[in-house]
Amino acid sequence: MAERVFLTPSSPPLPSQHTPTAMALFSGAASARIIPSVSLSSSRSFFSISSSSSSLQCLRSSPRISHLFLNQRRVEVRVSSGGYGTVSAPKSFASDPDQLKGAREDIKELLRSKFCHPILIRLGWHDAGTYNKNIEEWPQRGGANGSLRFEIELKHGANAGLVNALKLLQPIKDKYSGVTYADLFQLAGATAVEEAGGPKLPMKYGRVDVSGPEQCPEEGRLPDAGPPSPADHLRQVFYRMGLNDKEIVALSGAHTLGRSRPDRSGWGKPETKYTKDGPGAPGGQSWTVQWLKFDNSYFKDIKEKKDEDLLVLPTDAALFEDPSFKVYAEKYAEDQEAFFKDYAEAHAKLSNLGAKFDPPEGVVIDESPNAGAEKFVAAKYSTGKRELSEAMKQKIRAEYEAVGGSPDKPLQSNYFLNIMIIIAVLALLTSLLGN
Repeated sequence: MAERVFLTPSSPPLPSQHTPTAMALFSGAASARIIPSVSLSSSRSFFSISSSSSSLQCLRSSPRISHLFLNQRRVEVRVSSGGYGTVSAPKSFASDPDQLKGAREDIKELLRSKFCHPILIRLGWHDAGTYNKNIEEWPQRGGANGSLRFEIELKHGANAGLVNALKLLQPIKDKYSGVTYADLFQLAGATAVEEAGGPKLPMKYGRVDVSGPEQCPEEGRLPDAGPPSPADHLRQVFYRMGLNDKEIVALSGAHTLGRSRPDRSGWGKPETKYTKDGPGAPGGQSWTVQWLKFDNSYFKDIKEKKDEDLLVLPTDAALFEDPSFKVYAEKYAEDQEAFFKDYAEAHAKLSNLGAKFDPPEGVVIDESPNAGAEKFVAAKYSTGKRELSEAMKQKIRAEYEAVGGSPDKPLQSNYFLNIMIIIAVLALLTSLLGN
């Protein structure tokens, strides 16, 4: 009988992909050890393109962490006298649900210590925001697939500074290896929104990772902050993702969090009275006064435009200038509950764009307190009977009230029963006398 042995094959180090420029950044080091030390607490526009980006060492080329970027598959090896044979091991989900829960707790602690809510949201958005609804094949269609961990995509202008977010999350990824990068990015963004006071997001997990940098999308799929025609540009980019005007405006409301730094995006002031003291690394220009609190103040502040220390990008101003966008922007400025509802739906939709789920229906790690509780329906427990329709109930009620009854009390006199008894007695007497 064959003996069953499980092996996890190791991958040989990948060939070096260093360029002279990248090597210079690491002061002549033979290979990258980890992402360089960076400022961790700032962010810029969640969807905007920077005119400047730094050359980064390819994480995947590091012998120390290259194994994290490869799809490792457990293989069952059957050893017998006839030789070796392999068959696939029993399949599991893309991400382990228990590890997802553990990673979320570690992310919460990270948020409390680093105040990195904005940049984690931006990381998740930029991984998902490359989706093209006109491309059917995965991963060519882009979307939430973890491709943003590779150097080629991190070097896109719109992703300037996101290496900081990746460095923050890498220890959590190392600890919870059963969670995909695609799920980790979206989990981090959703947790950041909720921990900042935002709505509970209806998230699901189980996203499959791309396996290599050759599967990254081309540059240019993310929005610019200052295009010649801001409203048209927003529609061009977000319509390509399958999103509508309401979702565009709702998602823009996430700029209630974060700051823009001119050295990264070319937008904003070096510092303001709201950012000069942090929290986290000081500097940059925020859209709101309390830029680590998720609420509807973004829409209020953009509408008023009274504070020169608050940032208003051309794409922000377009929300109150375009007639269709303005309907939703005005609504959200007045009604935070409506904003939270629409934002939660739009964020969850964005986080699923282009993703390939395993299992296909995804994995939900948050069950509502009453989830699974069955609503009591009396008719279900009656034998062969159904509940009376509302029309029939109203008819019975009307007939009952017509003779002096009501739902709250019986008839004052049971004269119907008395009349029926008298009629029955008379009928009996007539029958007897007739005989």
